[in-house]
Amino acid sequence: MDKPIGIYLLLWPTLWALWIASFGVPNWHYTLVFVLGVVLMRSAGCVINDYADRKFDGHVSRTSQRPIPSGKVTPTEALQLFFVLIVSAFFLVLTLDIYVVILSIGGLLLASIYPFMKRYTHFPQVVLGAAFSWAIPMAFMAVQADLPIEMWVLYFANLTWTIAYDTFYAMVDKEDDLKIGVKSTAIAFGKNDLLIIGLLQLTTLWLFVQLHAYLSWHWPMTIAIAASATMFVMQLWDCRNRDKSKCFKAFLDNHYVGLIVFIGLVIEYWIF
Repeated sequence: MDKPIGIYLLLWPTLWALWIASFGVPNWHYTLVFVLGVVLMRSAGCVINDYADRKFDGHVSRTSQRPIPSGKVTPTEALQLFFVLIVSAFFLVLTLDIYVVILSIGGLLLASIYPFMKRYTHFPQVVLGAAFSWAIPMAFMAVQADLPIEMWVLYFANLTWTIAYDTFYAMVDKEDDLKIGVKSTAIAFGKNDLLIIGLLQLTTLWLFVQLHAYLSWHWPMTIAIAASATMFVMQLWDCRNRDKSKCFKAFLDNHYVGLIVFIGLVIEYWIF
């Protein structure tokens, strides 16, 4: 809770989906369940990530003081907390339709395997993107009992956006990751990292433009998409020298991208 950026980055696409699926008038029960679910599942993700990286975190300057490597928490205690968090989240989902409950199992599997992917593939950010996007089909299924085309477009828009901003995050740890043998897209992309991030961001924008046309959105979402594009350009420019602090700031600033899109959706459905 003291570092809520992960909650924000998971929350915004969840709210996007709820607002689009309910045409701007989300059910209060669904909203409460999904917001609380975001907090619980992001927390569970942090715990299992710390558990998975317990033998690596002590060798990385940014993570050396995390609970397990610093000795404040034992690995067993971490697993116990993970269990409590996912069971709590599951009880929330049980208040929804059975099909949403079934979908939630996929989200749990993605959240559980993501931390271990960095040992086997240079693309753990893709798994993270899939996990961070999973609330989107769950929200549509809860509200509409369906998975329409706009849901899939939104899902892949969020997937490419997540890979882009988490690559900025991975660039911060790139040197340490190379030393200890941890894989990431920042390593896989090499000198083309900013180019590929830019292409991923461009894909995200293109998918939002397709949603704009398909759902007949108006000027609020036009402004939101344009503002997001401006922020993407600023992130790439600020990180042109690959300064670690600038890359980390670019990662954090994506919170505002998600917020701007959400504000655009609220105004869009409120006015039109």
